[in-house]
Amino acid sequence: MLQSNTHVRKTKRGGVLKVVKELYLRDDIGCGAAACGKCRAKSGAAPTSAPLGARPSASGVHAAPHFVVADTNVFLHQIDVMEHKAFANVIVLQTVLDELRHRSDQVYERVRAMAKDADKHFYVFSNEFHRDTFIKKLKDESPNDRNDRAIRTACEWYAKHLPSGISVVLLTDDADNRRKATASGLFAFSVREYVEGMSAFPELVDMIAAVDENDVDVGKKFTYSDHLTPSQITAGLKSGAFCQGSLSISFHNFLEGSIYTKINGVETTVKLLGRENLNRAVHGDVIAVKILPKTEWLREGDNVVIDAEEDDESLDKIDPNSLLDPATAPIIEDEEQDAMETDEKVVKADLIQTGRVVGIIQRKWRPFCGTIESPKGSSTSSQQQVFFWPMDRRIPKIRIRTRQAKQLAAQRIMVAIDNWSKNSRYPTGHFVKTLGAVGDRKTETDVILLEHDVRFMPFSKQVLSYLPEEGESWVVKEEDLVGRMDFRNLDVCSIDPPGCTDIDDALHARLLPNGNYEVGVHIADVSHFVKPGNAMDIEASNRGTTVYLVDRRIDMLPSLLGTNLCSLRSNVERLSFSCIWEMTPDAEIIDCKYSKSVIRSRASLTYDAAQARLDDPTLTDPVSTGIKMLNSIAKKLRAKRMANGALVLASPEVRFSLDNDAQDPVDVELKEMKDTNALVEEFMLLANIYVAKKIYSMFPDSSMLRRHPKPSATNFESLIKAASEFGVEIDPSSNKSLSESLDKAVLAEEPYFNKLIRIMTTRCMMQAVYFCSGTLAEEEFWHYGLATNIYTHFTSPIRRYADLIVHRLLAACIGYDKTYSADLVDKVKASELSDVLNFRHRNAQQASRSSVELFTNLFFKNKIIQEEGFVIRILKNGFSVIIPRFGIEGIVHSKALTSSSSANDDDSSPQLLQHDAVTNRLTCPVTGVTISIFKKVIVRIQVEEAGHEAAQRSKLVVNLVEPKIPGLSVEGFVKDVVPAVVEIPGVGKVKTLDDKNGGSSSSPSKKLKSKK
Repeated sequence: MLQSNTHVRKTKRGGVLKVVKELYLRDDIGCGAAACGKCRAKSGAAPTSAPLGARPSASGVHAAPHFVVADTNVFLHQIDVMEHKAFANVIVLQTVLDELRHRSDQVYERVRAMAKDADKHFYVFSNEFHRDTFIKKLKDESPNDRNDRAIRTACEWYAKHLPSGISVVLLTDDADNRRKATASGLFAFSVREYVEGMSAFPELVDMIAAVDENDVDVGKKFTYSDHLTPSQITAGLKSGAFCQGSLSISFHNFLEGSIYTKINGVETTVKLLGRENLNRAVHGDVIAVKILPKTEWLREGDNVVIDAEEDDESLDKIDPNSLLDPATAPIIEDEEQDAMETDEKVVKADLIQTGRVVGIIQRKWRPFCGTIESPKGSSTSSQQQVFFWPMDRRIPKIRIRTRQAKQLAAQRIMVAIDNWSKNSRYPTGHFVKTLGAVGDRKTETDVILLEHDVRFMPFSKQVLSYLPEEGESWVVKEEDLVGRMDFRNLDVCSIDPPGCTDIDDALHARLLPNGNYEVGVHIADVSHFVKPGNAMDIEASNRGTTVYLVDRRIDMLPSLLGTNLCSLRSNVERLSFSCIWEMTPDAEIIDCKYSKSVIRSRASLTYDAAQARLDDPTLTDPVSTGIKMLNSIAKKLRAKRMANGALVLASPEVRFSLDNDAQDPVDVELKEMKDTNALVEEFMLLANIYVAKKIYSMFPDSSMLRRHPKPSATNFESLIKAASEFGVEIDPSSNKSLSESLDKAVLAEEPYFNKLIRIMTTRCMMQAVYFCSGTLAEEEFWHYGLATNIYTHFTSPIRRYADLIVHRLLAACIGYDKTYSADLVDKVKASELSDVLNFRHRNAQQASRSSVELFTNLFFKNKIIQEEGFVIRILKNGFSVIIPRFGIEGIVHSKALTSSSSANDDDSSPQLLQHDAVTNRLTCPVTGVTISIFKKVIVRIQVEEAGHEAAQRSKLVVNLVEPKIPGLSVEGFVKDVVPAVVEIPGVGKVKTLDDKNGGSSSSPSKKLKSKK
């Protein structure tokens, strides 16, 4: 049966286009029910293959067996309820699915995933193509009313079609739709009515989203400004009255946000301070911002730190303008000038523009992990209102209603935001699920993974089905060698961190008859096993990268590949992708060849083991000789990179020693870099650069490349000012001048000073990102940190999906792959994939840092440790200190201390240090002691257990010991002095071991002297 729909639409050029859509309506589309003999007779399929199970659902409000049909808004707003195990045998109409695709990609994908899950028994019924359920839009009928009618029509068809004893229940929160359905003889309920009848799953009531519920702060007059409509926002953006960007909330102050945007063609940062200016925007939201008058702009350095635990209501009294320092705020005469214009006076005054949120362009809400406050009063079966504190301190607390407040008080749970009324100080949300007990290490690690959107569920059967059938017995076969170079005769070895099982890369070097060297970098050939478009490839692209936590690794690929078949382990044949250079003894590159290959590694070495071979002149075996050749060449390559302006930066990376049984941290130390670390790094960089050149030569519009933008000079202002006080000049005008000034930034009296400068320089850098070559001009390909015109990632395909894409591009370049996926040359898809990989890469880094923070807290639990530290950041109401021994950082508040170890959270507590924005210092008016960047201090470190009342995780507290500031400093203690030699009875005199980390004393051993 043929139906046609005709409509007209206006073209971009102003013309009118007639569009005719033909629909071929069918009568052979099955209902999906196992109990339906009619459809089974038509298709001949077995009952067990039917999507809708043999046991339909049942609920207290409708005890008879039935299938559930939910309308679009139920899926949109109650998706967490629909995903619960209580819901099975659900019919998803095509009408609903089409609406979801246009209204929410995220919900659409979640519904599709449920439809693919055989255990859920969700069946997609194509009602828009079924002859008996298709309907035409009536005259003057709105699209929404037409779709509601289509849903009711499909329900009526099911009610007549299904065998006797099985009915259909329509779930809709639209009262008018329920009324019409009931009038037609259908069973229709709201989600709350239906769920309340499911007594076996009481948690479902808590999971119901609060749709269009305006929670008002009773007894408190609090109102946000109205958000503008989408059309008003669009008009304002076009006219230049507004700017837009993704909101980033400060980790140190949840009432301070910022966006990075373009104003008059210039990229700049706009800050948003206080509740009124943030206007219900949440971290990550894409927002429209109106710039405030220049009199309300901020001077650089006027940052404050506010703990999320502080009383929110008392913070409402803070005037955002109070963040300006009145003594140093510049006088701007032309107050009426358009705030969007740049002004020379303002630039000279080092001001940061401030703004106010006028509308939300796109919400980026997600389920948040955290804990509820302990409920007040006795246990009750009725719902009560409680506040949920997210683990992410950048997210405001969320008001939820629950019947299980007592049971959830000591648990980590997930909560989703439903809405944020203008009359409510906080957003309203609903309970999603329980994760585990507060403080349990596994639970806290799961929270880290969930908070950073890391996919850590086991690989599905569908993904695992694409692994080689031989499993661990797989070996290289003759057909695998076609088109490959055979390097099994070469003395190849790998050098990795201890415990590494996913070995991506291996190296070799040998002397050629002409006196030159042959150097090879061999990378695991993951693309041989992971083919484009299959389930394993899709899962790898969604994961994006392997995530490394302190106590576990979340693999991008199944372990059979990552730690076995692809891993370049010693003494087994493995498939690889090789870059082979011919180099002169001076490391001048004569030639480079690329080839798929097969290798047999001679040794899998740790950095320490390779270093031992390097340091031992008596070792002359082929592997040791090759390592020494590689090291000699690497040093020359490195010298050339440094001469070109490559930067050597630093970060305080730490390594934990874990107890073998309990996996508790028993020691923490800074990671040590050896010559072998630099050796491997140098050749990986070289391979990435040469592969980037090769793939760009053939795929100029769709190559997966990596760039590192030049940082803004303003990023370095506070560092330059602080370093100049010690006679050290930092010149960021180019990467070469910056590199040279970092090499000269040395103080004889403080060896750590140079590393400290490099750590702070790292924080001034922009983020390196993946991009599609066809989306930027060639001059923007520049990698600032590595001082190279072009760069990519090729050397780690086991743990990075970007490298896998580059392998496919390179295989096409050298003719190994005669045919390749169209996606490789699709610039739009390549650009979208780059954005996804950047997101996954950032999240993986943040998850790793959060894991380090968790284990740091575990290590310091029940300990009080006193150590030297250096001030690295000045805030208006405190300062940040880095402790070199542990590589950790903490904030010292400038408020008076209470009897507890941390600063008083009472906003009325006096500030004991006065902030000078011009000199960027904090000064004690009583003693005259000043706190400035690079100042050496003594601090006390301990973990403060938050407890369930605060609904927060335990946190690391850093208190000042020296210099002494009355009311702020805590009493220090002197470590026991261990004599250099002790006498042990029966043994004699024995030398004691020095503290491997240098220990600490009760006062700074050396003071950095300012030269000004």
